[in-house]
Amino acid sequence: MQIKLKKPLVFIDVEATGLNVTRDRMVELCLLKLHPDESEERKTWKFNPEVPIDAKITKLIGVTDEDVKGRPVFKDLAHKIYEFIGSADVAGFNLCKLDLPLLMEEFMRAGIEFEIAKRKIVDVQRIFHMMEKRNLAAAYQFYCGKELVDEHSAEADTVATFEVFFAQLKKYQELGDNVDAVVAATGNPNGNIVDIVGRITMENDRETFNFGKYKGQAVEDVLKRDPGYYGWMMNGDFTSYTKKKITEIRLRMKTT
Repeated sequence: MQIKLKKPLVFIDVEATGLNVTRDRMVELCLLKLHPDESEERKTWKFNPEVPIDAKITKLIGVTDEDVKGRPVFKDLAHKIYEFIGSADVAGFNLCKLDLPLLMEEFMRAGIEFEIAKRKIVDVQRIFHMMEKRNLAAAYQFYCGKELVDEHSAEADTVATFEVFFAQLKKYQELGDNVDAVVAATGNPNGNIVDIVGRITMENDRETFNFGKYKGQAVEDVLKRDPGYYGWMMNGDFTSYTKKKITEIRLRMKTT
């Protein structure tokens, strides 16, 4: 194995009813957990999203409403999934766009806080785009010499991402042989983002709005001038994690 782990690393892939983190729901989840002793565990679940799966999504991922009829909803397995991940670092292919935010949103709806502050995030797509500029299927062919069969199924994509990552480590030895080195070489895919989806970012050591009429303005300054903006956000189409972070900032303001 070309990487030395201080703690487990979990590869994540999610299939969902759509691409909207706040409105869409998870349909399938695969987690591949790599331990420091080089042992592996793989878990795959299908869920009843409790909303219809759009025909375009069904065509893409191959999962129908009938396939998930009678399957558990995410919250029924949330604690089991959370325990499986544990304190592991996380990895995936472009995972900060959908996979990780949606997983965090499902956990929030189940009453579980899945914090990322103490976890390293490895984006295999970031390595790939930095080095080769292609998509997952091309990456799998380029690095592993294999055709990606069943693309857009959670398990096939997760396994392919896992294999591509280790092929990258072998090919680009300058990336290092541990998660810290890889993240240092490729940059944190979450960057200066506070709430994983980029509504709030850190600018000059201050949480700053990254959208709307107050874009570029410090959150604390805005909430002082326009207290009603907090209520608008809490009732708006924002992720639970974004609302959690804005609430933390608001509570902090009351104690300082």
